[in-house]
Amino acid sequence: MKKINDNLTPLQKKVAFEGYTEPPFNNEYNNEFREGIYVDIYDGTPLFSSKDKFEAGCGWPSFSKPINHGTIKEKADYSYFMIRVEVKSAESDIHLGHVFDDGPKKLGGLRYCINSASLRFIPKEDLEKEGYSEYLALFK
Repeated sequence: MKKINDNLTPLQKKVAFEGYTEPPFNNEYNNEFREGIYVDIYDGTPLFSSKDKFEAGCGWPSFSKPINHGTIKEKADYSYFMIRVEVKSAESDIHLGHVFDDGPKKLGGLRYCINSASLRFIPKEDLEKEGYSEYLALFK
């Protein structure tokens, strides 16, 4: 059973549960490039690996793919007079961000543009003590 985090900040709640977008460049993980994984801020589901993170210049953490496609779900988003694809955590249903087809071709062409406020970063050296030891294999 997943541990639910009820101690979210007001910004985390607004992003995760109301679909808000945090400010670009002024967020926790845009410039985080240590080895590790990014998990759902609410229920701890592993979502993205630093191995798939790249600098997109957009101001938000960008990934070429999720750790496992079953951990996310995609939904059409027509808000703000745009046509986009929203990315949500499959288990908790929190808003993560959006996926675009303008990512690096050599990485598959997708850019998962994700709000830092929806994520918690776990550095490689903390994976075992945090209960994510099976993900250490990603960094060998």
